[in-house]
Amino acid sequence: MVDYRGTNPKPIKTSDMTTQQTFRIFLVDDDSFYLALLEKRLINSGYTSIQLFTNGIDCLNELGQKPDIIFLDHNMDTYSGYEVLKKIKRYDPNIFVVMVSGQEDIKTAVDSLKHGAFDYITKSGDDEQKIIEVIEKIAHVKKIQEQKSKSILKSVFSLI
Repeated sequence: MVDYRGTNPKPIKTSDMTTQQTFRIFLVDDDSFYLALLEKRLINSGYTSIQLFTNGIDCLNELGQKPDIIFLDHNMDTYSGYEVLKKIKRYDPNIFVVMVSGQEDIKTAVDSLKHGAFDYITKSGDDEQKIIEVIEKIAHVKKIQEQKSKSILKSVFSLI
């Protein structure tokens, strides 16, 4: 574990501004420079509940903090991104995991998605925009899930 910021997360602003969600975000990458850069970009975009990890083991040990989104590097020492992804999904399949990699190999991306990743982002100059877009997609998916959940509960209670 490298650093922790923001115990009181700010609402995340989505593009439609009608939905505001609070997300706890984990960033996992063995490149501490990239982690710091990504954290700074997210903070500049208004995200404050961010925790950094330089390896998958530390991330796995902190899953009890119930992160909503984990941005996970594909190539790491000790445990690979795939191994960490599988363990995260066994722990809680509802955590949104986004694989981040310097590899533009389509097989790597497909394998990540097969193992439960929500999305796959290639490290490049426009990481910030891609990451913000993925967070917005996740906010949209969570909103739909909440609406379906409320609809199901409403149906159940109408039967009583």
